[in-house]
Amino acid sequence: MKNKWFKLLCNKAELQLTGTLNGGQSFRWKKHPKHEDEWIGVFSNRVWILKQEDSCIFYQVFEKNTTVQNNSETVYNDILKNYFHLELNLAKYYEEWSKCDKYFKAAAEQFYGIRILKQDVVENIFSFICSSNNHITRISSMVEKLAKFYGEEICQVEGETYYSFPSVQALSDETVEETLKSNGFGYRSKYISKSAKLIVEQGGDEWINNLKNMPYHEAKKSLMTLTGIGAKVADCICLMSLGHLQAIPVDTHIYQIAKRLYMPKLPNNKTVTEKVYNDIGEHFRSIFGPLAGWAHTVLFCADLKKFQENYGDEEKKKPNKKLKTKR
Repeated sequence: MKNKWFKLLCNKAELQLTGTLNGGQSFRWKKHPKHEDEWIGVFSNRVWILKQEDSCIFYQVFEKNTTVQNNSETVYNDILKNYFHLELNLAKYYEEWSKCDKYFKAAAEQFYGIRILKQDVVENIFSFICSSNNHITRISSMVEKLAKFYGEEICQVEGETYYSFPSVQALSDETVEETLKSNGFGYRSKYISKSAKLIVEQGGDEWINNLKNMPYHEAKKSLMTLTGIGAKVADCICLMSLGHLQAIPVDTHIYQIAKRLYMPKLPNNKTVTEKVYNDIGEHFRSIFGPLAGWAHTVLFCADLKKFQENYGDEEKKKPNKKLKTKR
C-alpha cells in the first residue's frame, strides 16, 4: 500500500523521535523493519509511519477502509500536534529547567526534544498493567497480543496486519483471563480482566470520561482502585494520558537517582515506601514546577544506559543552531 507523505513542521530540538517513542511511554512504536530511519506505530485507530528531519517530521497515515486524501493533512497535523503536546514550547522549558538544576542541564545537552505523549486513556491503563515487573520488549509483545486478540483490524502495511487497541468492553469478556494466561501474561491476566470488569461495572466510557475531568490527586486515587495499579502506574497514566504533567512516577530507578543526586538523606530502603514516594515527588515538583513530570522523564531517559546507547547516532545529527525561545 502506497500512501502520500505528509509534512509536519517541527524542529528536531522540539521533538526528537528516538527518545520520545522509545522511552517506555507507549509500547506500540518500533523501528520500521525495512527503513531504519523510520518509526511505525498505532494510535488514534490509525497506523503511522514517521520520519525525522531537522526541521520537520514526514509521515504516512493508513486507515481502515479509508483512502487518505491530500486535504487530510491539516486533520492529521492536528492529531500529531495533540499527541506530542506540540502546543508547548519545549525549548523554553528546557532553558528554565536547566537554569534551576545542573543535572537537568547536563542531561539536556544530549536528551533534547523528549516529549510527553498524550495517549488514549484505556490503552495507557492496560499497557501499564502489563508493565508490572516487566521489560519494554515483553510489554510491547503483550500489548500487541491484546490488540490482535481483542482489537479491530485497521489495515495491512507491507504485509503486516495492524490492529486498534481493544475497548474496555472487549477486555471484560469472561474468556479474557484464561486466554491471556495461556498466552504468557501470567498474573497480569487476572489484573487486566478484573480491572476491565470493574470499569464496565462503574459505567465504562462514562467512568473513563469522568477520570479525564478529575483533578490530579482524585484521578490518581480513582486509578488505584483498579487491580494491578499502584501509585507508580497511576502516576504514569496521569502523566501520559490525563494531562497531569506534574505527576512523578517513582520506581526504584527514580529512587536511586533521587538519593544519588538530589536527596542523599533518603533512607536505604529496598522498596519505596509511601512516604519516600511522596517526598521524592514533592522534591521534584519544588524544583521543576507544574511540569515536573516532564522534566523527570528527561532525567529518567538520560540515566538509562539503554538510551545513551540508542542516542549515539542521533547525537551526531543534533541541530547546530540554538533555538530562540518565545516568552
